[in-house]
Amino acid sequence: MKNHQKLTLLFWHRKSKADANGLAPVICRITIEGEEPEELGIGMKVHLKNWDIENKKAKGSGSNEKKTNLKISEVTVDLTRHFQTLQNQYENITPLMVKNVYKGLPAKLPKKTPKPEFEIVPSLLQVTDLHIANFKKMVEKKLRSPETLKQWNATRKKIEEFLVNQFQLKDMDLSSVEYSFAVKFYNYLTIDREKVIGEAAAKKQIKNLKEILTFAETSNWIGKNPIIKFKCGGDETDVPPLEYFEVEAIWTKKITIQRLAEVRDAFIFQCFTGYAFQDVYGLTPENIIKVGIAGERWLVKDRGKTGVSEAVPILPIIEEIIEKYKSHSCRLTMGQLVPVNSNQRYNGFLKELAIICGINRELNTHLARHTFADIMLNIMEFTLEEVSKMLGHKTIRTTQRYAKVKRSKISKTLARVKGIVFTEDGQLRKIAS
Repeated sequence: MKNHQKLTLLFWHRKSKADANGLAPVICRITIEGEEPEELGIGMKVHLKNWDIENKKAKGSGSNEKKTNLKISEVTVDLTRHFQTLQNQYENITPLMVKNVYKGLPAKLPKKTPKPEFEIVPSLLQVTDLHIANFKKMVEKKLRSPETLKQWNATRKKIEEFLVNQFQLKDMDLSSVEYSFAVKFYNYLTIDREKVIGEAAAKKQIKNLKEILTFAETSNWIGKNPIIKFKCGGDETDVPPLEYFEVEAIWTKKITIQRLAEVRDAFIFQCFTGYAFQDVYGLTPENIIKVGIAGERWLVKDRGKTGVSEAVPILPIIEEIIEKYKSHSCRLTMGQLVPVNSNQRYNGFLKELAIICGINRELNTHLARHTFADIMLNIMEFTLEEVSKMLGHKTIRTTQRYAKVKRSKISKTLARVKGIVFTEDGQLRKIAS
């Protein structure tokens, strides 16, 4: 099969779509003789004064002009390559077929296939909304967690807030997003924002933004993710667990205010089960099962965040807390094992609890989970694999961020196994291999 059709590409400046700053989009017109032409937005904008009508490219030495001309070259190469591939497959090629393949679609779409939602390049927040909509579909299919969806919505709000405060814009063109956008966004979240967030939390927001821009790249709305080199990995903040004497001080403190006593019990419950806030909130008597010949009572529940089963033995202190609230309204009315407030109120009351218990650091729900990992690994001497299973982690690597082996554990292990290799006077034993 030999196709002799010819492809013509014309890049032009759509001045009628210029924005308030005088920037207008660059359009590529795809033409094949005898066929209806198609237009394709390349995702770049050029100022009205900086378009070379004769040479069909941006003029000037600015970074945007350079990027635009580079994008024109890339689009030319890609469209030509796709056209040449189609020549080996079809006797007749239309500009729409070339456009479809460039966008990652089948060359010939079924007649009932709906048109793409965006025929021109969407804005930053529009791409964000599309990405969140796709994630929501995965949540509906139970492939992703509803809690993670909430985090994506929070990221969307922060991006919108940043655009207003930093650029006085309600939205931004994708072509205007550069590497410096990520740096400024990070600084805004950690320094300039009225209510700043921690470095690890801020980098999580940048990581989400990076994923959104990667989605835009794979959709051919931008040539390359401009913030791909911004480092977000390996940035988890080390959260030192509470010392055991601090946990003991919280548990033994006599508290006369009922709401704080209930918060204390819920916090200690977390420290000895490792359950995250949303999982403790959802625990009911049905989550208690009997395991093994001895019929040990365990708490078993799928984690809300990952869906991984989290199973922990019920320790005596947890039995005491469960028994304490057997006639409480949380059990009788709502079916909960322990009374748990909303996350915001819970963390607020924990600040009060820290003060009255003499704990010189901020208490929060996540700290309890880290404390559980430390107690299980270093004091009760469970293995890292066992701790990982109890925390409901998918990988040991995640558990290693929660639990660090302390010198005291190494000392205990040494005292227990030293005699295997050394005699009492320090000499090497003879061990059969």
